[in-house]
Amino acid sequence: MTSTFPDISISTDRLVLRPFEEEDIPALTEMMADDQITAWMAQPVPYTEAVARRFITRRAPMLRGSGQGIVFAVTEFLTQRLVGIVALHGTDWRVLSAEATYATASWARGEGYASESMLALAQWLFQDQKFERMELRTPADNTAAQQVTQKLGCISEGVLRNAWIARTRTEGWGTPRPEAGGGWAEIRTDLIVWSLLPEDLDGAFEQLAEAGGYAPYPDWAQRD
Repeated sequence: MTSTFPDISISTDRLVLRPFEEEDIPALTEMMADDQITAWMAQPVPYTEAVARRFITRRAPMLRGSGQGIVFAVTEFLTQRLVGIVALHGTDWRVLSAEATYATASWARGEGYASESMLALAQWLFQDQKFERMELRTPADNTAAQQVTQKLGCISEGVLRNAWIARTRTEGWGTPRPEAGGGWAEIRTDLIVWSLLPEDLDGAFEQLAEAGGYAPYPDWAQRD
């Protein structure tokens, strides 16, 4: 029997991590079309509303339903505005390990939302789901992502050489150039492997419980 993550939402002082809804399609489309996200993440270019709809209505539910992972929309507690996305994938239910990824909307950067949402995800994964390892992989030149892993207390374990394809803007990208892939060129880069274990977060679990902790999200069952 395949193990799966539960229908859940996670609350912090400022954020709510919940399943995506179809109403999030415009905000997700705008967020994922940002240059910084396009440069570092493996996503379709251009990122259209059709792509966002497919991700929200099919790919995210399939990821959870198959036991491979789970996807959360990260929203502001007060405004309910979409701040970003955090996800687990490549889940190994025997080893109790999963790889985490995240992205933050351009308007929300610099507020500590990335580290806050990733800490909430790690605390839930370790405390509630009893996992033993969370892994992150950051492109070698993505210093912002590396700063987030360091804030979480992740340990750098090594480098996967030439293991990722990033993107960079081509010369004259403002001029339509279909042959240049919409103004982007692909470049190979290394990946830095980071790990986080439950003992790395000793004493931090109470923070999330005080902020509201975890709550069921029954609406998700309608989209499986």
